[in-house]
Amino acid sequence: MNKIIKIALIVIGLIAAVLWFSLPSAEDPGAIDSGAMNFMFIIMYILLAIAVISAVFFGITKLLTTPGSIKKALFGIGGLAIIVAISYGLSSGNAPVVEEMATRGIETTESTVKNIGMGLNVFFILTVIAVLLMVLPGVKKMFVK
Repeated sequence: MNKIIKIALIVIGLIAAVLWFSLPSAEDPGAIDSGAMNFMFIIMYILLAIAVISAVFFGITKLLTTPGSIKKALFGIGGLAIIVAISYGLSSGNAPVVEEMATRGIETTESTVKNIGMGLNVFFILTVIAVLLMVLPGVKKMFVK
């Protein structure tokens, strides 16, 4: 199986190299419609699909075969859901922001502004948690010695 995968990767690499050298120049106005470009995108989509499918398959397989992993995964998903709920509660749909975007020609609603604020709050909270989880063990080691 491993040899088959290596051979397939070599073949895909050779095809990609041939397509790379057959690409039209950037100044060519019809470059976007070239067959080599389209085929390179097809190869990229196929490889991306293989990567996503294998990551999901092996992740779920590992999740189902390791004892206690489902419980840990549910705790993680529950914690993330709590952080998202807190972030949604902290965000606000500012009417002035909606009006400012309308003057710039971008139609938006207060709900959209609130969702963007929620996403930013989730990012900031998770960043603070990650930094604390990196710093606290080091600080603890300094004082425990």
